[in-house]
Amino acid sequence: MQTFLLATAFVIVAGAGVAAAMLLVRERREAAELRTRNAALARGVDLRERELRHLVDVRLPELMESLTNPDMDVAGPLYDLTREAPAYDKALHTVMELFAGAAEGVRERSDQSAKATLRAMMRTVQSLANEQQLAISAMQERHDDPDVLEGLLRIDHMNAQLGRRAQATAVLCGSWPGQQRSASSLSDVVRGATSRIRDYLRVNLEGTIGGAVTSRAVEPVVLTLAELLDNAARHSRPDTTVEVNFRSTHNGVAIMIDDAGVAMDAEELQRAAELLSGETSVDVHRLGDPPQIGFAVAGVLAARYGFRVSVDSRSPYGGVRAVVFLPSALLT
Repeated sequence: MQTFLLATAFVIVAGAGVAAAMLLVRERREAAELRTRNAALARGVDLRERELRHLVDVRLPELMESLTNPDMDVAGPLYDLTREAPAYDKALHTVMELFAGAAEGVRERSDQSAKATLRAMMRTVQSLANEQQLAISAMQERHDDPDVLEGLLRIDHMNAQLGRRAQATAVLCGSWPGQQRSASSLSDVVRGATSRIRDYLRVNLEGTIGGAVTSRAVEPVVLTLAELLDNAARHSRPDTTVEVNFRSTHNGVAIMIDDAGVAMDAEELQRAAELLSGETSVDVHRLGDPPQIGFAVAGVLAARYGFRVSVDSRSPYGGVRAVVFLPSALLT
């Protein structure tokens, strides 16, 4: 009997030991799992905090700057949270979209407001330039002294440049060229454009060609050529010439402007092509400091009147070749 009791006690004690051991193993496993979960949660919280700081300190400021600087690349997220925290990742993405939409709306309103202000200002400048032109013409008729006439011619030329700049800015902001002319020969159109730039003496017109530009397109083409000629002259050495040539095609005429300056790189060519296409609205805040409006104005006028402008080929003199293609519909 005593032996039985001892055996029974041993079995009970052994069973209790086994149960205790199993309980201890389970507790340790649960503790390990809890530590793993806690570590994962801590890592998740840390990633969220890092991503949130990255959003506030880097991505949102870069997004704001990209609205006025087209060369700014906006950084993406630091981590891929689509699997670990999909709801949080979606929330951050939504914040970026909402912020971008709101900022773009502010930018568009600011751009429209700036354009309206510039249009009003340029109308005043154009009016003053026209009045000054009349005064200069009247003085030229009253004086016959060579020195006085030479001075008046210089003033007249500077006034023409002022008027062109005001006219180009107004066009860029949505105005029409504002001058209606009779049909003009292609050579006269080039000469008219040349007379409006600072370095007009450096422009060399090679040969002539038959045909004329229709009245409605004369002023837009003159203004476009003036901007391209001015750009060519300003980006080439002062002791070089800017060559202008004509080439007839089966459906129009190409006016080619070649300079001996520095050729544009791939990024500059892409930006120029975007501006010259006239397919997107020009943001006056993205034209640089000082603003570079020549290609933008040419693109606006080309899209509005139905001709094409390109600068995607190199000049035989190592610089840039600008081509203005006038379709037959704009010729007479």
